Amino acid sequence: QVQLVESGGGLVQAGGSLRLSCAASGRDFSGGTMGWFRQAPGQEREFVGAIAWSGGTTSYVDSVKGRFTISRDNAKNTVYLQMNSLKPEDTAVYSCAFAAVDGRGYADWGQGTQVTVSL
Repeated sequence: QVQLVESGGGLVQAGGSLRLSCAASGRDFSGGTMGWFRQAPGQEREFVGAIAWSGGTTSYVDSVKGRFTISRDNAKNTVYLQMNSLKPEDTAVYSCAFAAVDGRGYADWGQGTQVTVSL
């Protein structure tokens, strides 16, 4: 079965950087899309950005454009979320999720990793 394992979260001061990783296994990810989501306490889960597994096309929510970058290493089956110029409002649990081409949307999810940005 599909396994997605996030790592790299932690505590960072505002203006700092973190790089999250999402190690994927269990299927052929070609043609699908890997997304990053976040959920802050008391708030709904928010789409952060995504990358096409095969072509590498990326998309981002407006609030992170220019600060966050998603990349992937197909050989390692790993997707990265580089987060720069972090703000306290970026504090959340960040999760990766995979959407295959079967139309089911983001059906496979990781457990999430906490990112806390202090003033």
